[in-house]
This record gives sequence, C-alpha cells and structure tokens, in this order.
Amino acid sequence: MNKNSSSLAAKANSSAQRGTTAADRRWFKRGDWGRRLVGVWAISAAAATALNLGLVQLLERQGQTLFFDVRGTVTPPSNIVILAIDESSLSQGEFYHSDPQKYTALEPIQAWPWKRAAYAAVINKVMAAGAKAVAIDVLFSTPSSYGEADDRVLAQTIRQHKERVILAARYAETETPQGYSVQLTTPLPSFCDRSDCTGFINYLIEPDNRIHRFSEQFLQQLLINTPEESLPQVPSLDAATLQVAQMPHRPDIGESIFFYGPAQTFEHIPFWTVLDPSAWKTTLRSGDLFKNKIVLIGSTASIHQDFHAAPFSKSWLHPQPMSGVEIHANAIATLQEGRAIREAMPQAPLRGLFVFVGVVGAGWVFTRSKSPLRRLGWAIGLAAVWMGVGYGLFVQAGILIPTAVPVGVLVLSGLSQLVAGTVKEQLTKRQLRDTLKQYVTSPIVQEIISQHDDLQDLLRERELALAGKILASRYQIVRVLGSGGFSETYVAVDLLRPGKPQCVVKQLRVFSDNPNTLKQAQRLFAIEAETLERLGRHEQIPQLLASFDENDEFYLVQEYVEGHPLVMEILPRRAMSEAKVVKLLHDLLNVLSFVHSQGVIHRDLKPSNIIRRQADDKLILIDFGVAKRITNQLAESSNTKFTIAVGTPGYMPSEQSAGRPHFNSDIYALGMIAIEALTGESPHTFNQNPKTGEIRWRQQAEFVDSKLATILDRMVHHDFMQRYRSVQDVQLDLEALYPLMNFPDDTNTLLKKETTKGDVFNETLNPEEEEEEALQGVTMPLPEDWLNQ
Repeated sequence: MNKNSSSLAAKANSSAQRGTTAADRRWFKRGDWGRRLVGVWAISAAAATALNLGLVQLLERQGQTLFFDVRGTVTPPSNIVILAIDESSLSQGEFYHSDPQKYTALEPIQAWPWKRAAYAAVINKVMAAGAKAVAIDVLFSTPSSYGEADDRVLAQTIRQHKERVILAARYAETETPQGYSVQLTTPLPSFCDRSDCTGFINYLIEPDNRIHRFSEQFLQQLLINTPEESLPQVPSLDAATLQVAQMPHRPDIGESIFFYGPAQTFEHIPFWTVLDPSAWKTTLRSGDLFKNKIVLIGSTASIHQDFHAAPFSKSWLHPQPMSGVEIHANAIATLQEGRAIREAMPQAPLRGLFVFVGVVGAGWVFTRSKSPLRRLGWAIGLAAVWMGVGYGLFVQAGILIPTAVPVGVLVLSGLSQLVAGTVKEQLTKRQLRDTLKQYVTSPIVQEIISQHDDLQDLLRERELALAGKILASRYQIVRVLGSGGFSETYVAVDLLRPGKPQCVVKQLRVFSDNPNTLKQAQRLFAIEAETLERLGRHEQIPQLLASFDENDEFYLVQEYVEGHPLVMEILPRRAMSEAKVVKLLHDLLNVLSFVHSQGVIHRDLKPSNIIRRQADDKLILIDFGVAKRITNQLAESSNTKFTIAVGTPGYMPSEQSAGRPHFNSDIYALGMIAIEALTGESPHTFNQNPKTGEIRWRQQAEFVDSKLATILDRMVHHDFMQRYRSVQDVQLDLEALYPLMNFPDDTNTLLKKETTKGDVFNETLNPEEEEEEALQGVTMPLPEDWLNQ
C-alpha cells in the first residue's frame, strides 16, 4: 500500500470518526465506555448488597447450595443416630394383626397415631442401652387418643430419665379474639413442666425457599415483629439436645448449618426394630448401636410430609427433600463439631463495599484489553477465580464471602462489554460505510471492500447511482473508472459526436463554499486545461477533448485509450527480456522528453499510469495530476500548511519524497520501472548500499548487459546531481548501446527508425531554469490514480 493509499484510508477512518455524534465520541473515547459500564455494574451490585435486598440473599444462598453440591458428602459424627418413623415402621400393624401373640411388642404401633406407650418403651430401651440423650421431633401438645392412661405411661418415663429427654415445641400463628398472634405450642404439662425439657423446632425459610441457618435465627427474626415479653422463649431443639447430652458446643460461632450430605447421610434405624425383641437382639445387637449416642426420634415417612428444602435437596444432583429430623441431625452435628458456617463480613454495608472494590478492581484488569471478546474472556476468567476463592474459603474455613452477586456481575460486565463493543463497531462501520461510498472505486477502498462481504454492495450502488447521468447535456456516464480524494473519473459516451464514441471524464472536486476560492479554482482549472491541451498534442498522451464547469464542479474530457496497463506485462517473478526493456525505455523516453519540454514534471511514473494502446501497441502516458496541482495551489494561496510527497513509494526518489522534485525525478521512476521489468521484483523490495546509496538489484536479474546495467544505475542514482540531468542524456547513452547489444535485427532497425523520427524535443533547460520550473511544478498529492484504461 503506497502513501497515497494510506492517506486515503486514514482520511476515510477520520471521516468515519467525525461522523459519530459528540455523545458517541465521549462515551467510546479511549475505551472509557468499558470502565464506565463496569462502574455502573459495580455500584448497582454494591448498593444491592449493602441494602441486603432479597434478590441478593436469594443469589448468595443459591451459591451456597451450589458449594454444598460441588463439595459432596462429608462423613457425619458417629454419635448421632436417627430412630426413624419410616414406612416400614408404619406398616408393622399388618404383622401384628396377622399374629397378635407373636408380635405382641408391636401392639403400640399397630395404627397411626401410635400409642405414647410406644415412645416410652423406646426411650426406656435406648437409655438402658447407654444413650446420652433422646430428642423427640413429635409434638405431644394434645391428650392421647388412647386415653389418659397412655399419657401417664409416657409422663412416667420422661420423669424417670429427667434431664436426658427433650420434647419438641413449635412457634405457630394462632387465631385469638384480638386477631392472629404467634404462640408457642408446648408438650402437655404432664410431660414437661419446665423450660429445659423442650426445644422449638422452627427454622427460618430463606429467600431461596431453603433452610440454611440455625433455629435461633428464626427466633431472632420473630422477635423483631413480636414484643419479647409476650412471647415465651425456649431454646432450640438442637441446642437443648446438646445441653442435656452434656456435650460442649459453640452456638455463636456462625449462623449457617454445615450440611454433611443429602438425605440418609446420618445413620437411620427403623423405629420398630427397637420394639421388636428379635430385631433388638440381632440387628441392633441388644442396643449396642445406641451406646453413648444422641438419639433423634422423628418421621421420615412421606405420608407425614415433614420434608423441607435444604442444601443437597431439590437440586439437580439431589432431588430428594430432607426430613425435619435429618435437618436437626445436621444442626446438632454442626454445633457439636464447631463447623458452623459464618459470614466473613456480617455487616451488609461492609459486604457492599467489598463487592464494589472487588468488581472495580477486576474490571480495571479486563478492560485493559481493547478487544470486547477478550474482555468477555477475561471477565469470565476473573469470575471463575472469584468463585474458586469463595468455594475454597467455604470448604476450608467455613467462611462465606459475597460470591454469587459479584461473579454474576463480572459475567454481565463482560457481556455488556461485548454488546457495547459490537454497538461501537456497528456505529464505526456505518460511518465508514458512508465514507467509503464516496471513494468506492479507489483501489485502496476496493481493497478494503474486498475484505468485508457486507460492503460488496457499495460498488454496485455507486455504479447504479451514476449510470446514465448526463454532464453538460452531452456526456453520458457509462461507468465509474476511478476515484480519489479530490477527483473521480468516469467512462462516458459523447452524445453529440457521430457514433457516440467513448471518452474519459474527470471530475475535479473543490471542497469550499468560499466564492473567492471557487473563482481562483476556476482560473487554475483553465491554466491546467491549457497544459493538458498542449500535452495532448503528442500521439502517446491522451488528447484533451473538452473542459467545463457545472454546479461549482470542474470537468475534463479526454480521449479514451483502449488497451491495458503496463502492470499486466510486468509480472511478479517473471523477468522481461533486455530487448523488450530497452524498447520500453526508448518509447517512454520519447514521450517524457516532450512532457519536460512543456515544463511539466509527471511525478508519478509507474506501470499503472502507462497504457499499452490496443490499436497500435504503443505506450500511452496518463495521469498528470491536474487535481493535485489545483488543490495544492489553492492550499498555498490560503496559507494552509499541507505537505505530502508526490508519487508512489518505490518509484519516487528521495528529493521527491522531500517535496522538491526535479525533471530527472521522472528519470529515476522510469529507471525503476525498467529494473522491475528485468528482475520481476517490486521496487520497494530492493535494498540500498548503506555507503554509496546504490540500489542492489543486479543479483536478482538473470542476466543483464553490464553497459545497460550501468545506464540503469545512473538513472536511479540516489543523488539527483549525479543522476542523468535530462532525458536526452539518457537517450544518447542508450543509442550508443544499440549496436553493442545482441538484439534481433528487427529490434535494432525499429529502434534506429524510431530514434530518427521520434525525438520531438531535443533541447534541455539550463540548471537555473530547470530548478525554477521544478519548483513551479511541485504540487501536493492526493491519494488517487487517474486510471484511463
């Protein structure tokens, strides 16, 4: 890509950026939009966390449940056993009714509700077997349906074992004459007449509809809305059980229960096996399974519906809910082993600050990347790290840090980066598309379009927009031929000439509404048109047919050259013969001699600006940069500092790159074209000798006559003072070479014949005149080619 093309690409990009609104520029400036999005998410998450909103609690509890599922089952303490009122125990009545004498011991459980004598018998047996305590998760708040005698049996057993039996109580909402109020439902006074023999069984249901925390949290929440003096208070069943078992525990180390696993994690013994003598001796080894253990009696039968959602229940890994007695077992084990899970930051505002700092810090890391997709990847990665840290603290230390909310916010931040980046890209692409539309036929723009499928239609749109348009009531556009920053070229037909022949129409753009500027542009346009008129007298330069202005736009009409550009003959990696190269030099030197005689420096000689005319196989020189000269002279007259080298890298000598071309700058370009033809290598690939500045090209040519190589080396000398001073000097050396080279006879004859008749101008300017003409001819370039092909 040459400098002209680069400048056009930069111009298109700059124009696209100018097309965006001021708000868009402020929002997307230097990627600040990404950090602003992170800030919005961070503030939102921190505020929600600091206010301890229900949604935050829901997400964090779900995250805690996930941690339990990932962690899996942990071996529970062996000194807690559940005596389960299960389906097998409820079905023992069938055995009793089939043979009452054989199954006499099962009589108390022949039908639900069971006799309270059954509980008394079980308590006596497990206590005799060495149990430390018995907790019964069954409410005995109403008299037995079997009569007062049945209640007396249980009451006597409880009094016998005094402080080693705990009965269930429950806080429940009841209707009173004054309305609904919360009351404590306790066992019958005959069973327990003091507060240390009961424990309440309520748990707080969290926003995720699961039980996570100890019963004490339920009581604290209850006391917030109920006067403390009107509400009887007893300890929880869990704490009371450990108390009567005389086991040390730390009820204040944390709020959440350490769940050991899903249902059936703790040891379950069917209730009926204690009553049945045979099972007692065999299965229970005469009660050895209860020695030094806490025995929890409760229902695990589905008919009683004493099931609750908790970690390890109603999840994708463990769909089975957990019975109330199992939750008590987990709570008692947690208190006993000191594994209660605690918040690292109990105060909600502190958790909010933690979330804000963490999210902002992570956002600063991933927004350093410019790619929205990479930002999303980094955000997901950092979220995974945060999740890993939260999980590690949970498993190893039993500590909870805010995890679900910040992790979710990081992922959402990454997604928002991707969405915002896509929006930004679409905005830029839309503006770029609008800009490219103006230069759709420029080679660099076509290169850009070729890499984007969604821009392919621009070429067709431009063609359709201009096809059929008539200029000056005479020239009808057929197709767009080329486009640049300040000009556009069309193939048109002349409607007023016989046969409607094709011609080339070049539109010159002057981007100004200033009347003085337009007037000056009109004057310069007339001067340049006169120059093209003179140049067009040569048979190898397109003839100027007309010039006119219309709607403050200027048009030149030139002869249409049917043929192909020289780039189709000078092919990469394919060397041209010496004879053809010499013939090429001979033809172009004749044309260049005439151009210089008119005081004009072409400044952009290259294969794409040379056409092989189909009619007579002659080389036609095109693109004399009228638009460039007019535009730069307008810039100079308005004191606009706009300096850029005229020409194409590779074919442009150093003095021309500095903005001071000479007539022999064109000789340099022609020499580079010849070297490219001989070697099949692009000019910009050649290196220079660091000491002499000589271009190293000979080793890349298969064979070149040393005298021809010497001529080419002088043509492309880096110092214009040591380069050929004029075209005539090159022609003289080249003519002297003809007899010495082994050309075919027809080539020598043709060269001699053309040399005698083809030199149009054999006079050169003196150095002072040359310098003056060169300075007058220097104009600022535009990134465009006039492709008359």
